[in-house]
Order: sequence, then structure tokens, then C-alpha cells
Amino acid sequence: MSQTTSDLRPEARPMRADARRNYERLIAAAREMFRDGDTDTSLEAVARRAGVGIGTLYRHFPNRLALLEGIYRDEVDALGSRGQTILENADPWDGLAQFLHDFVDYATTKRALFQELVDAIGRDSELLTHSRAVIESAFTDVLSKAQDAGVAKTEVTASDLMRLVGGCTMMPGSTDDQRKRMLDVVLAGIRA
Repeated sequence: MSQTTSDLRPEARPMRADARRNYERLIAAAREMFRDGDTDTSLEAVARRAGVGIGTLYRHFPNRLALLEGIYRDEVDALGSRGQTILENADPWDGLAQFLHDFVDYATTKRALFQELVDAIGRDSELLTHSRAVIESAFTDVLSKAQDAGVAKTEVTASDLMRLVGGCTMMPGSTDDQRKRMLDVVLAGIRA
């Protein structure tokens, strides 16, 4: 029976504390390297930056694709968790605005990684299906809370908002300030 990279997620089997720490160090190191735009980085460079041996990297991620999937899943799940925290603790409007800013930061740094994953595993893969579900759920929940509080237009759907905000992240060569201004325009447009 062949093993898919999704079978290698840390949730697939319990990890010892030291193995969990190494996994997290590898994800953090690779995330930093990819965030810096170094999408062609070698697995050896990731292991060095994480302070572990290459064998440790390969135990967690048998190939580059598995590492990319691990980074992406970790980032999506973190975004979903931030959405849940915002939902539980923030003012409806401020929470919506914060989540959208978080999403723009997330999506801006994931464009190259996302495209590499789409090319390798396809848009309908388990990972990208899971990612869409997490992100759509977070958008729906924070928007619904703002709409229920009367601070966001009720005719706006989560899908509308995802497309609008996603567009803020797709402008080639845009700066953080430009993306923030575009997001402010979106927020002004959906405010009730």
C-alpha cells in the first residue's frame, strides 16, 4: 500500500516530545525561508537552519512535497485558530477587520508555496480541500458575527468577501501599505 504525504502529518501518529519539537523547528525554519522568498531552498538548508540533522528532517518529511504540505497545513490551521480566537474574544467589527488583515498577511506570504502545491498535487487534493474548508469556515463565522451585530452589510457573503480580500493579495509587486489601503477600501464597502 502506498503512503501519501497526508498520511505523514503529525496527527497521523503520536509523537514524542522531542520529535514534536524537531517537527516544529523544521516547520518554522522552512516557513521563514519560504517567507523570505527562497522557494528553491534545499532540504539540507532547512535542516541546518532548524538545527537538526538531515536524517531528522527525512523522518518527518520524506521529500520536499511533504515539507511544503506540512508548512501549508500548519499555516492554514493557525489561521483557522486565530479566526476562532477572534470570534470568541473580539468585538464583531474589530474581529472581522483583524481576521481580514491576518488573512492578507497569510495569503501574501503563501502565493509561491500555494502555486507549487497546486502544480504538484492539484486543487482538489485533500490538503487544499481541507485548507479551503478551514478558511471558508473562518470567513463565514467572523462575517456572520459582524452581520448579526449589525456592523457588516447582510448582502455580503463569505464567498464575496474571500474574493475581494483575496484580490488584495494578488497584486504583483504590491507593498504592505498598498495591501492595507486596499483592505481598508473593502472594509469601508462592507460596513453597515
